[in-house]
Amino acid sequence: MNVIWLLLLLFLCFGVLSNGARKNLSSRPAVVNVGAVFTFDSTIGRVAKIAIREAVKDVNSAGVLAGTKLVVTMRDSNCSGFMGMIGALQVLETDAIAIIGPQSSVVAHMISHVANELQVPMLSFAATDPTLSSLQFPYFVRTTQSDLYQMKAIAELVDYYGWRSVIAIFIDDDYGRNGVSALDDALAEKRLKISHKVGIPPGTSASQSEIMDILVKVTELESRIIVLHANPGIGFRIFSVAHYLGMMQNGYVWIASDWLSSVLDTASPLASETMESMQGVLTLRQHTPDSDRKRAFVSRWKKLTGGSLGLSSFGLYAYDTVWVLAHAIDAFFNQGGTISFSNDSNLSPIGKGSLHLEEMKIFDGGRLLLDNVLKSNFVGLTGPVKFDSDKSLYAPAFDIINVIGTGYRKIGYWSNYSGLSTETPETLYRRPPNRSSANQQLYGVVWPGETLTKPRGWVFPNNGKQLKIAVPNRVSYREFVSKVRGADMFKGFCIDVFTAAVTLLPYAVPYQFVSVGDGRENPSYSGLVISVATGEYDAAVGDIAIVTNRTRIVDFTQPYASSGLVVVTPFRKMNTGAWAFLRPFSPLMWGVTACFFIVIGIVVWILEHRINDEFRGPPKHQIITILWYGELSENLGGYGPLDLPSSTCEFSFSTMFFAHRESTVSALGRLVLIIWLFVVLIINSSYTASLTSILTVQQLSSPIKGIESLINGNDPIGYQVGSFAEHYLTEELNISESRLVALGTPEEYAKALQNGPERGGVAAVVDERPYVELFLSTQCTFRIVGQEFTKSGWGFAFPRDSPLAVDMSTAILALSENGDLQRIHDKWLSMSACSLESTEIESDRLHLKSFWGLFLICGLACFVALVIYFIQILRKYHHNAAAMGADSTGDGSTPRSRRFQTLLSLMDDKSDHTKTGHKKRRIGRSLSENDKEEEEDDELQSSSSPKKKKKQIRHSTEITRTSE
Repeated sequence: MNVIWLLLLLFLCFGVLSNGARKNLSSRPAVVNVGAVFTFDSTIGRVAKIAIREAVKDVNSAGVLAGTKLVVTMRDSNCSGFMGMIGALQVLETDAIAIIGPQSSVVAHMISHVANELQVPMLSFAATDPTLSSLQFPYFVRTTQSDLYQMKAIAELVDYYGWRSVIAIFIDDDYGRNGVSALDDALAEKRLKISHKVGIPPGTSASQSEIMDILVKVTELESRIIVLHANPGIGFRIFSVAHYLGMMQNGYVWIASDWLSSVLDTASPLASETMESMQGVLTLRQHTPDSDRKRAFVSRWKKLTGGSLGLSSFGLYAYDTVWVLAHAIDAFFNQGGTISFSNDSNLSPIGKGSLHLEEMKIFDGGRLLLDNVLKSNFVGLTGPVKFDSDKSLYAPAFDIINVIGTGYRKIGYWSNYSGLSTETPETLYRRPPNRSSANQQLYGVVWPGETLTKPRGWVFPNNGKQLKIAVPNRVSYREFVSKVRGADMFKGFCIDVFTAAVTLLPYAVPYQFVSVGDGRENPSYSGLVISVATGEYDAAVGDIAIVTNRTRIVDFTQPYASSGLVVVTPFRKMNTGAWAFLRPFSPLMWGVTACFFIVIGIVVWILEHRINDEFRGPPKHQIITILWYGELSENLGGYGPLDLPSSTCEFSFSTMFFAHRESTVSALGRLVLIIWLFVVLIINSSYTASLTSILTVQQLSSPIKGIESLINGNDPIGYQVGSFAEHYLTEELNISESRLVALGTPEEYAKALQNGPERGGVAAVVDERPYVELFLSTQCTFRIVGQEFTKSGWGFAFPRDSPLAVDMSTAILALSENGDLQRIHDKWLSMSACSLESTEIESDRLHLKSFWGLFLICGLACFVALVIYFIQILRKYHHNAAAMGADSTGDGSTPRSRRFQTLLSLMDDKSDHTKTGHKKRRIGRSLSENDKEEEEDDELQSSSSPKKKKKQIRHSTEITRTSE
């Protein structure tokens, strides 16, 4: 019975499922209408028309829609936004649920508004304007690569070859303007720029003379890198005029967007005149990976067209667009979607008319179909078809092509994954991304003019203008730069360096010097640099320091002179006196050294006291020895005088001269002593060397020891007018501006330093080293104190990203290598005999900071030794604890005091084991001395027998005492 009920249940379930399946299949219409709007008679349109037709055949023959036939109705937009709008409305009247196209970005902008209103997805295989992907057009889906990535590829190409700026020539419509805007952003990310933008009227309205006028103006500009973003009609006319004007010769670089590659793919070979006009041009092509399916379709294409029409990447994207839509429609039906339309309430007030706008209806399933389009994930002729969150195709990549002869050559690839490479993007996707400069590679390029040498990318503008170069009109230190009286000429060290560097450039540089300053005081150099940054001057030449806040606004050349801030003060000669022996060490160094002598003595005494007879004796005498004497004699046990140790203090201080007599017995004591002797050796040697220098070499003294002394003090400080020293002292070192005194000439320097703070002068002058060296060459009563506390140099200033700054840097390096820079320096800055002396005052004292490492090691050794020693004492104390407890019952002391007394007793008692060993060493030493004296007695023939007897008695007494 149960089996019968089970069979009945299965029959009912099967019936329900079969009815649902029939219902789903029956809900699919027999025909699905889709519209296609593009320009039939265009480079892209001719290819797209065939590709779409073949794709529809393949979709229907493959049964992708499960019995539903896909019908595509095509309308010609004729390169017109108005005609494209009409074509879109015509196909929407046929209840089309989607639109393929248009190919033009301008038409796409117009039709997208209709698609948004009627909720009809629009899939474009050729509209590359980046702004179409914005939220403004939610129903627009781009099934090709966006110009956003194409412009990134061009920017990386420009950066790869080291060019700094480009000129953009573009068609002045949505396609051209938005594409160049994306290029501007991509270049800015790499600190590059578009130096000039040139718009061309769209369509055929631009005449030959207008194009010629535009290109003539381009020839007068600095940059020689030209990016052409146009359409084939205007692009080839521009190439023709550029070739006529000589703009396809050596020195120029032309980069065309993918419009050129689509023509080369579909209409090749082109006429010889056309190819001749664009030799050496670089262009990009949307990359499609090679596959068996793609090769089969290319072979099929050749049979369809008879070889009269080539297949471009846009044709492949048009083919895949039909398949994207077919898979989305199939998923739409599988999810229960139905094709239904509803009236648009926004069109109701318009009413009926000759336009029949009431026929425009909203597609109810538009949002569901759009979602299925964006979820596409299959492999087509163009590779993997998948969309990211920005509705852009996954893994954008481009081929980079060089036009040569009658064809072209592929020189590499660009991918958003790894940048420029000679390997295919598919290969790179299997590796980790690597955008390092070493990994960016391309094959060689044949540039315009049939040269393999990379063009420099810029020239001086051919407009008859000279570079305006600002030169400071200095009042002081005119050896560096000065204006010739009665003329607009300048001379000096900096001017000679500049003119010598200009002569080494591989091109002529027209320039004129412009004086900056009133001639009464030095101009502000920071203001001079700001004038270059704002474009008032084209460059600045002079003794301009390269500092951080200036490098943020201008570019400097390679430094041609080293510089840095130093402190100049008066000095006095120091004579040696009675207390000269104390000068090698600072007071803190003396104090720490003395403390360590005492500490080491105490540590060694603690370690040796229990086991070494030479470190034992009455406490009173040992304390006195620690504090003062260092050597004691005492009669112990009736044995006569016994030489006690020099003990702690004498032992410690005697190590300074390695004259200690006491021998250490314990391993810990020897370890501490060895380390301390090493420290003493270093200190002793340093003290001797410093004292020798003080006593034999003339010493110079100044109360100012360096910039630290000025920071911590309150004395006035002088600086040069116009120098960056004022900003550095106030902003970086936080010195009050009220302490700073502006000085204009070397004479003012000398007077202010001689007067000093007491008489209205300054304690020191802070200035750059080249000025100070020139000042000290004639002023021998002043010296540099301390070290140079900034490191910089002098360079020539140019506007940001100026290519001339790079070439001038190369020229300055060449001057340095061939010796011309040194010869110019010697010509203007030869020093007098005074400057040949040492101009720096160095501190001759030795400070604790130079030896703290040694003291630290010695202190750690003492600490470790004491820790080990007290651990040994505590172990012995615990070993005897039981016996101590048994004997403590009879006396009146507390257990705690008894234990403390026992611990002190253990620390003071002498170790028997060590004593026995020490006795053996003393007996051995005595016997050795006895043998030695017996040999001496044999040699002394004139000595009396009582004297010999006295010696023998003394030796016997010592041996007996030792053995006992």
